[in-house]
Amino acid sequence: MKHTDGRSQAPPLPSTEPVRLVDRHGRRVGHPLFTAPGPARLADLHRAMVIGRRFNQQAGTLARRGSLAVYPSSTGQEAAQVGGVLALSEQDWLFPSYRDSVALITRGVDPAQTLTLFRGDWHAGYDPRRHRCAPQCTPLATNASQAVGLTYAARREGRDVAALALMGDGATSGGDAREAYDFAAVWNAPVVFLVQNDHWATSVSPHRPAAPALDPGASGYGVKGYHVDGNDAAAVYAVVSRALAEARSGGGPAIVEAVTCRLDPHTGSGAYRDGAEVAYWTERDPLLRTEALLRAEGALGNDGEADRALAAFGADAERVAALVRERMAGEDGAARSTATAGPSTPPTERVRVVSPRPRVRSAGSPGTAPRPPVRGHPPRSLSTAELRREPRL
Repeated sequence: MKHTDGRSQAPPLPSTEPVRLVDRHGRRVGHPLFTAPGPARLADLHRAMVIGRRFNQQAGTLARRGSLAVYPSSTGQEAAQVGGVLALSEQDWLFPSYRDSVALITRGVDPAQTLTLFRGDWHAGYDPRRHRCAPQCTPLATNASQAVGLTYAARREGRDVAALALMGDGATSGGDAREAYDFAAVWNAPVVFLVQNDHWATSVSPHRPAAPALDPGASGYGVKGYHVDGNDAAAVYAVVSRALAEARSGGGPAIVEAVTCRLDPHTGSGAYRDGAEVAYWTERDPLLRTEALLRAEGALGNDGEADRALAAFGADAERVAALVRERMAGEDGAARSTATAGPSTPPTERVRVVSPRPRVRSAGSPGTAPRPPVRGHPPRSLSTAELRREPRL
């Protein structure tokens, strides 16, 4: 199949046959197009998932006790985020959604800064250019067109930059996603759209989906489609790596649907899954799968060495959790990142800042008195010298 501009495009993989390289028992599965990564990368994937799982638990605890306004957990779908992010090259960009905090910390963003958004203090608690991570988007799929725009601009400047845009299955029913697919295909933008089909849109069951996650007509946009077991970190890594490599070489953008399941509620409390569904997906836990493979193949050494290596991964995860607890403890009992300079803004002041106020009249005229100065952190413009030091992309 060819585009109108003559470039070749591989046909999409059958959506009924997800790519799986490691089964739920931790055994390798052969595939004609993809190969599981080696032992070192498998260990990296497992360590990142262990840290991500513990981070989800700690952030959820902070939200339940009121230290965060909300926390959209991704427990159960860590393999999709970790596998996708570790496939990125250093110069590539990540465009996360509001549920992709594990992806951000895997990319190297400070865990406490990652949670700043969920306090309502700043638009993003981290420097997007430093980490090559766009701010997390809350409106569904708005990050998709942004990813296309950045890579299009980079290509016009001769930069070798690809992007990974993360979305949930619910986001694919919006116009933003479809427009992004269209623009990516027309501009041949090096973008991979990783759709995490976690089976639940808020509390709507998978039997009543708003739209299919991977549009069967995606080829009509000129976008390749891949279907992967989203609880198999090795498979996600292999598929996204290939899709990114093809996109960089001019092969066109791709949609990767990772079929997984979010075990936690949408953003807080609420139990709407039956026991059978929870049991089904718990048996397919991505962490258990990679641990079983690492042990079976001796990738971490003998049994004693494997125990020590896995314990070290757990210790790393506990250090991250302790960092989050320490850094996010603020004066008003809410979460706060000490990486952001200046005094914390109390929740009551945040409400006053965003609420409409009467217009201030000129001095000496009757009417509303001048409003008091806003506490907190006013927007700061970069100086000319700082702008010169910052990369354009």
